[in-house]
Amino acid sequence: MGNRGAVNFLLGFVVGIAGGLIGLGGAELRLPYLVGVLGLAAKTAVPINLAVSLATVLASVPVRLAKTDTAALAEWWPVMVAMIVGAMIAAYIGAGWLRKVSGAALARAIGILLVLLGLVMIAEALVPLVPAGLLPSSEPVRFLFGVAFGGIIGLISSLLGVAGGEVIIPTLVIGYGAPIALAGTLSLLISLPTILVGLTRYLRTGAFAERALFTGVVVPMALGAVFGGPLGGWLAAYVPGALIKALLGMLLIWSAWKVFGERCHN
Repeated sequence: MGNRGAVNFLLGFVVGIAGGLIGLGGAELRLPYLVGVLGLAAKTAVPINLAVSLATVLASVPVRLAKTDTAALAEWWPVMVAMIVGAMIAAYIGAGWLRKVSGAALARAIGILLVLLGLVMIAEALVPLVPAGLLPSSEPVRFLFGVAFGGIIGLISSLLGVAGGEVIIPTLVIGYGAPIALAGTLSLLISLPTILVGLTRYLRTGAFAERALFTGVVVPMALGAVFGGPLGGWLAAYVPGALIKALLGMLLIWSAWKVFGERCHN
């Protein structure tokens, strides 16, 4: 795999552990590394990050489904379908927009989104999520809100290369009143088709034409994430998850400002 491949595997492994500790994929933590350390252009880093996110989600889905009650999951199909519809449409649009936008504008957008996600992580660490169900009980209204929220999630996924759990889970818990454990499973099921749409469009535009990037970055980082995620999930029972999430949120904000702030004018 080579020295660089080994480093990328280690980074994927560490990020996988971090994601497992806080119950998320950790894809947002990879972006500053891809751009700031590996020196990839943002337009190159985003599809790569999305490909690694796909591997992480695919590895996580069977584990989560095995622990989820099928009957409870079935009750949430309308909401899940609504969010998937909105997310897939937005992911397709976002992946197309990535080709046309300037490098400085993309860096600015990524930097802002990462800072916002970092703030969300800190907020969740300070005020743990509690099922609230703030949306009206009307099914048509809940469906329309689901499509709208899905649109936001799809754009974030395609522009950052993330699964979007940082936004999906709070939306399901606070907006729809889903139990937190079930929201984690629903999040993965919503993310999967969203990621596939974005990746398909990136593939058509030749985002993975350079084979060295795929074999030297995507594959080792994906393998690292697949191995690190379960370990992080196991360690979550022994470490203060809220503190870890707050620290990672602050790290994300700092790295986003440091890496992408400097590229906004390039």
